[in-house]
Amino acid sequence: MDGQVAWNTVHEMARGFSAAVPRLIVALIVIAFFYFLSFLVKAIVRRTTTTDSAHRTLQMAMGRIAQGIIIVVGALVAAAVSFPGFSPGNVISALGVGGIAIGFAFKDVFENFLAGILILVTRPFRIGDQIIYDRFEGTVEEIHTRATWIKTYDGRRVVIPNSELFKNSVTVNTAFDTRRLEYDFKIAKFEQIELAKEVMLRVMQDSKDVLPDPKADVVVTAFDSGTVTLRARWWSRSRVSDVLLAQDRVLSAAREAFKEAQIALPSGVQSIQITEASSLTKSSTAVDSQPRTILAKDAPPLETHRET
Repeated sequence: MDGQVAWNTVHEMARGFSAAVPRLIVALIVIAFFYFLSFLVKAIVRRTTTTDSAHRTLQMAMGRIAQGIIIVVGALVAAAVSFPGFSPGNVISALGVGGIAIGFAFKDVFENFLAGILILVTRPFRIGDQIIYDRFEGTVEEIHTRATWIKTYDGRRVVIPNSELFKNSVTVNTAFDTRRLEYDFKIAKFEQIELAKEVMLRVMQDSKDVLPDPKADVVVTAFDSGTVTLRARWWSRSRVSDVLLAQDRVLSAAREAFKEAQIALPSGVQSIQITEASSLTKSSTAVDSQPRTILAKDAPPLETHRET
């Protein structure tokens, strides 16, 4: 009796399998169709890419998204063909709490992905731009859907999550073609201010690294009892290499020009010599009576000793 029941069970399973074989074949055909369709859509998107790297990255990302959506839709259609009682709602109910846990686990991945898409669409910076984020500064190499690659000026690669770049402030040094530089220098109070301005302006106008428009200028920014502070301002191309080259040539030429014009640039350190008399203390030694140099800010107040 038990053998007959087992045989009937196997027979029913075989009949069910044979009845499901056509549906499984159709499901495989559906999956294959959607799979090749996804690659076709991805190839079409890639063919429409331009020479712009940012647009190419965005279109490739959209192609991968379209490919993934088509494959998921194909899998759902195939499941519906194989199992007539199946519906997408069954998948959602089957995931349940597990789906929520997966969502929390991949929260950062989804956040970076969406931020990458928004960066590629809004384009606050592009591949090749020189940017500053937090303590990192360099040239943007690649903008991926998860992170952005930056090559620092000392030849290192920094990978920054896109969500950080999207939510925080980023300085784009090359957003515009030109960039203003400035440098403060001091002259002695007895020097002629207009002459110093004229010398500095001539240096900037003669430099090939200083752009003629907007024009360079020199302004007085501060003065004290001993010096006058002037600020030289000029424009150069915005890339860091151009900025450093312009600064080097302008300041080197300015130093020689001030020397030729005999314009004194005061030193930032002043010294005072105080000779201590050996009679001021009983424990004076030969070393105590030697002159010593101290900074003006550290000098003690001078006292007047009257002999009686």
